[in-house]
Amino acid sequence: MGDLDRMSGGPRSAIVAGAGIVGLSTAWFLQERGVRVTVVDREGIAAGSSWGNAGWLSPGLSIPLNEPAVLRYGLRTLLDRQAPLHVPATPDPRLWRFLARFAANCTHRSWTRAVRANLPFNDECLEAFDVLTSSGVDAPTIDAPITALFETAEKAQTLVKELDRLGDAGQKVAWTQLAGPELREHFPQVTDRIGAGIRIDGQRYVDPGRFVESLARAVVSRGGTIRHRFEVAAIRRHEYAYTVLSANGQTVNANAVVLATGAWLGELAHKWGVRVPVRAGRGYSFTVPTDEPVPSPMYLPDIRVACTPYQGGLRVAGTMEFRKPDDPLYPARVDAIIASARPLLKGLRWDQRTDTWVGSRPVSADGRPVIGQTGAPGMYVAGGHGMWGLSHGAITGKLLAEQIVTGKQPEALAPFDPLR
Repeated sequence: MGDLDRMSGGPRSAIVAGAGIVGLSTAWFLQERGVRVTVVDREGIAAGSSWGNAGWLSPGLSIPLNEPAVLRYGLRTLLDRQAPLHVPATPDPRLWRFLARFAANCTHRSWTRAVRANLPFNDECLEAFDVLTSSGVDAPTIDAPITALFETAEKAQTLVKELDRLGDAGQKVAWTQLAGPELREHFPQVTDRIGAGIRIDGQRYVDPGRFVESLARAVVSRGGTIRHRFEVAAIRRHEYAYTVLSANGQTVNANAVVLATGAWLGELAHKWGVRVPVRAGRGYSFTVPTDEPVPSPMYLPDIRVACTPYQGGLRVAGTMEFRKPDDPLYPARVDAIIASARPLLKGLRWDQRTDTWVGSRPVSADGRPVIGQTGAPGMYVAGGHGMWGLSHGAITGKLLAEQIVTGKQPEALAPFDPLR
């Protein structure tokens, strides 16, 4: 196989399945270490959650999903189709097994373990983005606080307590409480229903689609290949190499393979010894014009809605819906977001919304992603980040590339071992 012969000092070539922020970051950092990369994707660049998310780079709000309050909230709203967290009535036994395992991890102990596992990622995630933007990725990251908005100061205490728990676990967050008049002075969009807020400092945001597309161009400019419409159908292991086959008969060969396929990760990774379930937690977003510019991102925790300045308007994103990743967009979910946000925000032309989108966040059963080598040498996975795949995408790629090339697991990846 020539180029596929075993090399000292790590693989010479790698296939990365998945052209989202995680996969492309891994490809870019592999190139930094001299590895030739081919990226394949079932659709194309940023076709999944890397396009339609809220665009937050928010280490201060990277809170694991398996918080005990999420379980209590989910049980209360299980049959409510309008609720931000929705599990449709379905006979799918695999989904219910996943939810049972997820529920078992909605404990303070498991949540704290996930918080502590995230600490190195949160400390280094913005620096990893800076490496990309200083080395050819021409989409900016924008420094801005994220402001959480509440109807009352009492409701704001829920987030205060959560931030305090983060601090107790080692995640220090700079935040300031604000009153309603201050918020309305800063945000023209805030209605009189908003009486309190918490400003989370030290955060950033991006246009996620633009950033990932720029990252893809950087990978190609450095000699990488990206193959669209390449749905991975099978992976064959050879002595020192792998062959990846697509559903339409294409093949690619390389020394190493990285599965970064988002919500489709679980099915592909299971064959290689990964037993941590990963399911699709689907989110919705759309863009609305605004009467006045939006100065910085806004967060509505009570209704689980994130709002970000986007191309002269506002991107509105929300909900967590456990359906199959290929299920169609359900307009009722968009209507529910608008109905819940309309009393809290003004100057948004809801009836002129565009870019209505649904995408599948990969959610793990224990609140921690799976990143690292599987049970087969040269086969790696990276996914299951939940709502924080964008924030942690670049640092995931950096650390995983280090492991692939050196053969040594970075300490920061130990809690995310795919074989745990």
